[in-house]
Amino acid sequence: MEKPKFQLKRVSGQPVNDNELIEDLKRVAQEQGANVLPQRIYGDYGNYDISTVIRRFGTWNNALEKANLGISNRINIGDEELFENILRLWEHYGRQPRRIELANSPSKISQYPYNRRFGSWTAALQAFVDFANGGDIEEIQTSSTKTWSEKRNTGRDPSIRLRWKVLQRDNFKCCACGSSPAINPGIILHVDHIIPWSKGGETTFDNLQTLCSRCNLGKSNEI
Repeated sequence: MEKPKFQLKRVSGQPVNDNELIEDLKRVAQEQGANVLPQRIYGDYGNYDISTVIRRFGTWNNALEKANLGISNRINIGDEELFENILRLWEHYGRQPRRIELANSPSKISQYPYNRRFGSWTAALQAFVDFANGGDIEEIQTSSTKTWSEKRNTGRDPSIRLRWKVLQRDNFKCCACGSSPAINPGIILHVDHIIPWSKGGETTFDNLQTLCSRCNLGKSNEI
């Protein structure tokens, strides 16, 4: 019979530093297989009191952000941020994301803000698709975020709508090797410039392509 191992228990009232709190949040999230950590879950499995975490970081969501975890119950999240999270999941899975996947990485927002804003996950997906499919290409291209160069016709980073249209055109597959997250789990897709931005390439529908992280890295090494 295996002898029980000695375990060091934290003395009640002993000071705890910020890093210990953050690491414990990460531990519980990892053990629960979730990227979003509600207070009730941490209350059941965490080593420290919830009030200690909130007092230290100001709010529960501030603590989650410090731990690089998704926000569990933030209110007044804008539509663009909600849609960005949906597109992030669509890129990650190479298909329409499921409600349960909001609790897992790389989602940064749980299902509750979607329910508050749209009434249901299905309605949220429909609102995203309606938004992403709206607008013509020229309008979408010029809405890309401006960066350091005002001499360009487009900004460096493609908008949500432009990324969506490029991914749809490329069937959520890498244009170089054909890999897709829907078929090859672990594949990460990027929307990348064909003619690099650093060499004068614009952020346009025709100058963007879908690449997996491996092919994108290989392309960068060749430039």
